[in-house]
Amino acid sequence: MSNPANPEESLENLAKNLAGKACSNTLWRQRKTVNLIPSEQTMSPLVRLLTVADPSGRYAEHRRVKALGDSEVYYYQGTEFIAEVELELINRMKEFLGCSEVETRVISGQMANVTVFSGVLDYLNRVSRKVEPRRFRSVMNHHIGKGGHLSAQPLGGLRDYISVDPVTERRAVVNFPVLTDNPYNIDLLETAELIEQHKPELIIFGKSMILHREPVKEIAQMIADIKPKPIIMYDGAHVFGLLGPYFQEPLREGADILTASTHKTFFGTQRGIIASNMSEGTDYSDLWESIVRRAFPGSVSNHHLGTLLGLLMATYEMNTYGREYQRQVIANAKAFALALKEQGLQVEGDPGVNYTETHQVILRVGYNRGIEVADRLEKNNIVVNYQGLPDDEAFTCSSGLRMGVQEMTRFGMKREDFKELAEYMTDVILGEKDVSQKVSGFRQRFTKMQYCLPEEQARPLVDELIDSVIKS
Repeated sequence: MSNPANPEESLENLAKNLAGKACSNTLWRQRKTVNLIPSEQTMSPLVRLLTVADPSGRYAEHRRVKALGDSEVYYYQGTEFIAEVELELINRMKEFLGCSEVETRVISGQMANVTVFSGVLDYLNRVSRKVEPRRFRSVMNHHIGKGGHLSAQPLGGLRDYISVDPVTERRAVVNFPVLTDNPYNIDLLETAELIEQHKPELIIFGKSMILHREPVKEIAQMIADIKPKPIIMYDGAHVFGLLGPYFQEPLREGADILTASTHKTFFGTQRGIIASNMSEGTDYSDLWESIVRRAFPGSVSNHHLGTLLGLLMATYEMNTYGREYQRQVIANAKAFALALKEQGLQVEGDPGVNYTETHQVILRVGYNRGIEVADRLEKNNIVVNYQGLPDDEAFTCSSGLRMGVQEMTRFGMKREDFKELAEYMTDVILGEKDVSQKVSGFRQRFTKMQYCLPEEQARPLVDELIDSVIKS
């Protein structure tokens, strides 16, 4: 509807205002600030541009139909290209994870988790379809205050799938106990006792505040003789891009199901995946079929084909450069944590492994000071998360900062560079100095994307994509 009485509200002026602000924000985030948010990643130019190609506005719903020779049936015409992309993505994800099954249609890590919860319950209720489906009788997970992710909590994605314990009158969730001297690690002896007592049907690993490997192998051995065996699910959202020989391989260590988002430590667009080795002929092949059904049509219709296309390019990048990137990320995180400690800051985690085994570094800055310190760092062009630590009574009184080195590693920062960054952060946190210009100058040294197709090879493809989008 036009509004000639207010020319300032014309579409052209609105577009100029929005585009101008978007450009300013992009330049600030990509050229002037050091981004240490552990759940974020800048995509390569090719990945970014592929997401706005023609498939971004299309549909490609499909499912396997046994009555038609077990073939994959698409409900739309014009899908030959995206069908090829989806199959290629599945195969390349299998290559990255070393697994036999991957579902790529879920469009976030949280959707991946909820799809698994729904699929597992459908599987557990398969014996009788004539009674009201039951919920999980008991689930073991990480407490949200000790790093557990919201999507695996009764107040989040797990809520509609978990029973109420008749004794406690609360949701039937038992949390992993943690070590007294390092609350970022699970206490295995106490865990064994809780498993015996509560008999969880689903055990969920994975955290949003994660410094160490999860004891997947140990707990898989612990439950091996339980009948029926609990399902082990590993939510790898934060560490997906680190999975491999330098960190952890959950499906080889005993996890039945892996879920993840694809844009934190991985190089991709914002999507999700579900993976397993539950192929036809294995004990859990019916469970995998149930999960696939809950992906489509259970959880998603249009599965955002532009980001699917971009994710394929990101997976090519990860399969080419992933091991080199993983080594550098972990080395950078350890160097950063040690440097912050040497500067006099309080670093969380186990000093025996240089405080971290992942991309994350956690700082303790004082009771209820997390938000204030994070704000000061942002004013100095250093972007972090304020974080509730395991002994904080609530997120609103956070005493910590949660940081990740993955994005700046991808822009070329090495161990010595993170040591320099630690000095700037100390000037802000302890000295309350203004180092905003120094930080922006520092950031200017790291603007070229690494671990992707070299610029001289990518530029013609980028130009071709831009030209095709403009002309379409």
